[in-house]
Amino acid sequence: MSDTRERIEQLVKSHRVVLFMKGTADFPMCGFSGRAMQVLNACGVNDLMTVNVLEDEAIRQGIKDYANWPTIPQLYIDGEFVGGSDIMMEMYQSGELQQALAAG
Repeated sequence: MSDTRERIEQLVKSHRVVLFMKGTADFPMCGFSGRAMQVLNACGVNDLMTVNVLEDEAIRQGIKDYANWPTIPQLYIDGEFVGGSDIMMEMYQSGELQQALAAG
């Protein structure tokens, strides 16, 4: 399990914006991941790294443990856990998400 945690930490820390999602940026495999991508696209994110959790069961379970957050998608900005699609939507509507993304 520590190997999976190290892999997740490496992903989160080596990319400014990381979205762990079901599917890919071009082809989300669930509505929540699709909504997360819509929000990030609306914010004009161009340095996004996506991780398809459906391709790796260890990552799929490990990311839930890593953030102590039970659902996917999960967004990280500058190494910090932001939240899932509902939190992303709330932050987008209030302008907080755009500020967090612009800060880098």
